[in-house]
Amino acid sequence: MPSSVKALGQARPPGASMAPQAHCCSPAAVQRRLPILAWLPDYSLQWLKMDFIAGLSVGLTVIPQALAYAEVAGLPPQYGLYSAFTGCFVYFFLGTSRDVTLGPTAIMSLLVSFYTFHEPAYAVLLAFLSGCIQLAMGFLRLGFLLDFISCPIIKGFTSAATITIGFGQIKNLLGLQDIPRQFLLQVYQTFRKVGETRVGDAVLGLVCMVLLLVLKLMRDHVPPVHPEMPPGVRLSHGLVWTATTARNALVVSFAALVAYSFEVTGYQPFVLTGKTTEGLPPVRIPPFSVTTANGTVSFTEMVQDMGAGLAVVPLVGLLESIAVAKSFGLTNVLGSLVSSYPVTGSFGRTAVNAQSGVCTPAGGLVTGVLVLLSLDYLTSLFCYIPKSALAAVIITAVAPLFDTRIFRTLWRVKRLDLLPLCLTFLLCFWEVQYGILAGTLVSVLILLHSVARPKMQVSEGPVLVLQPASGLHFPAVEALREAFLTRALEASPPRCAVLECTHVCSIDYTVVLGLEELVGDFHRHGVSLAFVGLQVPVLRVLLSADLKGVQYFSTLEEAEKYLRQEPGTQPYNVSEDSVPEHKIALLKA
Repeated sequence: MPSSVKALGQARPPGASMAPQAHCCSPAAVQRRLPILAWLPDYSLQWLKMDFIAGLSVGLTVIPQALAYAEVAGLPPQYGLYSAFTGCFVYFFLGTSRDVTLGPTAIMSLLVSFYTFHEPAYAVLLAFLSGCIQLAMGFLRLGFLLDFISCPIIKGFTSAATITIGFGQIKNLLGLQDIPRQFLLQVYQTFRKVGETRVGDAVLGLVCMVLLLVLKLMRDHVPPVHPEMPPGVRLSHGLVWTATTARNALVVSFAALVAYSFEVTGYQPFVLTGKTTEGLPPVRIPPFSVTTANGTVSFTEMVQDMGAGLAVVPLVGLLESIAVAKSFGLTNVLGSLVSSYPVTGSFGRTAVNAQSGVCTPAGGLVTGVLVLLSLDYLTSLFCYIPKSALAAVIITAVAPLFDTRIFRTLWRVKRLDLLPLCLTFLLCFWEVQYGILAGTLVSVLILLHSVARPKMQVSEGPVLVLQPASGLHFPAVEALREAFLTRALEASPPRCAVLECTHVCSIDYTVVLGLEELVGDFHRHGVSLAFVGLQVPVLRVLLSADLKGVQYFSTLEEAEKYLRQEPGTQPYNVSEDSVPEHKIALLKA
């Protein structure tokens, strides 16, 4: 996976607002808004060659996948192709990474099937609204919201989606009919009707899966080509590389040829994809209402019907990188004009793009043109593709998304993270939004607990030394007070204590009040509380609060020496007159 970048921008540097016009009109600023200007002036014939090869490779991968993912979304096959080309052209102009490809994905297709009721009009409107929400998040810099969705939540959701998608294709792999799409009912009915398996579909589906796995293994083990290799060897390597990279197209073509052969004889042992609408999609505004047999469904009713999907779909589309929110959002908005359903970045096709040696986002142009050509000239042949072959493509595509190692890793690293992972994983089989919401809620509660009850290092002795292992925030005041009361003031006799603040970089007013009460408690018991390692932001707050009776030292040794009443050491009091000169300079900086 590419590294996630969830921050849309940095804070404006000091003085940046002094000359906004020069800054906005600088070449760097223009290139940030239109990234194509960063690489197009240096474009070369060598780059064109590599981009053409990469675009062709991705195109041969995305066409069969698009047909298959439309089945996952519960839409006619052509809608997968409608969703596969807009992102190629948008990212050509706005792409910031040469490798990323936008288009239909298995997980996004699953979400579309959940929230659009297998109605194309709902799917297209969802693409438009999702794009608008993603654009708004990009312009308003709301990427921090996604920071609350932790890696265990993403892994739990992805693993559940992988099982849901994979098991949902068992019916097509076995040729079973009338299987519901709700997961639990689907499991029940699949096992109940397994005796109705069509031998032709099962055999062809398993053969396609084996072929796809063998070709993938060959692709992973093809040695790199070296210039010193003989031309014949380089040619053979190129042929093997092409065949294994385009394995989806090869296997689907093979299956379609087998099905066509049977069709000619008048006997068809396979369930076929069926008719695919020919030609390019018309350009039109998204449907803001839809007419059904029971009347017209208004825009408001459509939005209410999609419900949580308007939050889940755009957020899941941006989980990988909020930095490309504007590109993704614009792709979905423009895609809705040509009947696309929501799309996002594809990890699998991005990997193909990178392995093919792509040099710039121009490789997407070749992919987009290839998809358009298939819509114009090949749709009449798609009807011969067996559904079992597309099921094999889907299962082999989503299987690597199930990360079995994450459970062992979390057990070894931090077992508490297994709680949001397992909760998300289980609830996503019921409703996706409940799984993500519950996992996020548990993760936030774990985070808040660590803030409210920070770990503290305690050194016992004549003088108690207590060091918070992390920052001090207002929920932690009670825990800090309890620790000092039980360990220092309730001891017999009460003893002095030191609060080591090296790891405390900021405090709030509630913490100030709590510290003032603690200092008073120690004073009433006839002992002292000293502070060590106060950083400048903390000192600034204490000075502003005019806190009385606080004594602090530069080092722990000085504090302990003073509290043991050894001569030669005096504390600093929290007043500007007693603050060391170097810290006064920092405070006034």
